Amino acid sequence: MKDNHEGFFERVYEVVRQVPYGRVTSYGAIARYLGTGRSARLVGWAMNSCHGLDDVPAHRVVNRNGVLTGKHHFPGSRLMEQLLENEGIVIRDDQVVDFNRHYWDPMRELPPL
Repeated sequence: MKDNHEGFFERVYEVVRQVPYGRVTSYGAIARYLGTGRSARLVGWAMNSCHGLDDVPAHRVVNRNGVLTGKHHFPGSRLMEQLLENEGIVIRDDQVVDFNRHYWDPMRELPPL
């Protein structure tokens, strides 16, 4: 799938690279910012394909409710949670506590495309 969507995937990674330390964003927020009519699901595919890209902080992308839905794509059972906790984000039952306080919206934080 990556070959068919490589340009879109790279645009996703450029947004994710800008998510600040200690903040999280959602698949849907990235999709809305890119404005391509692509779904949050396709952003998820992009995030699943970014293994080996050490400059893409994939752990900062969660679902619209702050749930760590991508955690099974990280090595080990708790790596995504540990990376977020290392940035000061509290996780309880695989969900970001006080999600609204940590939420970063690229539509508000980045210049329009």
